[in-house]
Amino acid sequence: MRPLDGIKILDLTRLLPGAVATMMLGDFGAEIIKIEEPGLGDPARYSRAGIQQPSGYFLATNRNKRSIAINLKAPAGRDIFMKLADSADVVIEGFRPGVMDRLGIGYDALHAANPKLIYCALTGYGQDGPYRLKAGHDANYLSTAGLLSVNGPKDGPPVLSGVQLADLAGGSLHAVIGILLALQARNQTGFGQMVDVSMMDGSLALMYIPFASFLASGTQPRRGDEGLSGRYACYQIYETKDGRYLTLSALEAKFWENACRVFGREDFIPQCYRESAQEEMIATLRAIFLTRTAAEWLAAFEQVDTCVALINDLDEMINDPQVVHRGLIAEIEHPTLGKLKQIAPTVKLSATPGLIQTPPPQLGEHTEAILTELGYDETAITELVNGKVVGKL
Repeated sequence: MRPLDGIKILDLTRLLPGAVATMMLGDFGAEIIKIEEPGLGDPARYSRAGIQQPSGYFLATNRNKRSIAINLKAPAGRDIFMKLADSADVVIEGFRPGVMDRLGIGYDALHAANPKLIYCALTGYGQDGPYRLKAGHDANYLSTAGLLSVNGPKDGPPVLSGVQLADLAGGSLHAVIGILLALQARNQTGFGQMVDVSMMDGSLALMYIPFASFLASGTQPRRGDEGLSGRYACYQIYETKDGRYLTLSALEAKFWENACRVFGREDFIPQCYRESAQEEMIATLRAIFLTRTAAEWLAAFEQVDTCVALINDLDEMINDPQVVHRGLIAEIEHPTLGKLKQIAPTVKLSATPGLIQTPPPQLGEHTEAILTELGYDETAITELVNGKVVGKL
């Protein structure tokens, strides 16, 4: 048994945020039915050049799912979806507000047909407010939430994140949390509800410390010059002799003291948070770090109780002893591509762990099987295919 065995989720989302959310739920037992447009499917299936299929992007985010291709604009397609929703526990979609209503399969229609259904709408700005219909992407949501205002070097411009923070932390994780909360509420009340997830809202929720600083001081946090973004010598990125980078995060007194002894600068110990000393200490430590390679520094710190880490490249991350020990990179077998490496389920449950059971589906791979489960016979399925209501392999 896994925690979400018996939970059926209809996934109408495209691209990254919804795909990761449903993949996480699928890892823990939920049945994920990915509903795609016939012929095209999820745009994530294709590389930016529009040639390669399936793309690495799609393969990384769509395991443990089945795919059915339905034309939701066709009345017969809507009928199929409504039949699926009758026995579903969760519907998740990522369209702009109003799209699902215009198709006749919005929250009100689905809730009336199945009051136990949980409906998660995952959008950029949420279901209400002046921005509800505004187009956007990750950087836009981070901008509105104020996050990019504190992200970047001292005296420099804001910089884009190397990962999609709004999509993943603001969207995917909040969708998973909201769906799990709604499932627990349904256990108590017997009814489903709307889960309104905004990627901008979720991005703003990452701003606890900068916002607290703003409230305490009344001034905008300074980019690259706050306590955890570059102000202090004890919490910095330092370059080494061989052009690698180490993070020093010796915030506590004992960690700073131990690090200073390795540097041979015991005189820095009492100056950890002395504002007037920071510029000199940062410059001095930059020069010190440049005297040894990253490997030499890591060896020097090996038996020292402090906070130092190498900034891994991705090929190093895959082989990092901690990553290997925790089983964070998994291999799955794809029917046409062979063995593929993927990020494994990262939530560790001792009794009911997440599992990777099936590779990402081909477009419409399970259309016939799912329609058969709904009671359609071979003749009806052929008519639906010929009428371009559904697509299959």
